[in-house]
Amino acid sequence: MNIYTTIAQLVIALSVSYVWIFRLDNINAEFKQYGLSDLTRNLVGASKIILATLLTTGIWFPELVFIPALLMAFLMVCAQFFHFKAKNPWHKHFPSLFLLALSLFVALFASK
Repeated sequence: MNIYTTIAQLVIALSVSYVWIFRLDNINAEFKQYGLSDLTRNLVGASKIILATLLTTGIWFPELVFIPALLMAFLMVCAQFFHFKAKNPWHKHFPSLFLLALSLFVALFASK
């Protein structure tokens, strides 16, 4: 792996961790807006934290990166779907769209 993928992994992991740990009130409001249950919110949050941890661990163990990066990209596609469904303004789409692009970038280079 190169320095760019390492930076991308850290940006994804730190961003997801920050949002799901320190901005949980915002997450709660969004999931209510989307009509999703608390169980769904908790499963998505746990999944994202686990994937962020695996992406960070993947800096030292690159074989751990490909699947977590693809799964994180999938969760970001789901986030985009719900932003569109709720007709959110574009500034709300941007963070998950950016993390989707980074996740695909990491997956692409991890597959080589």
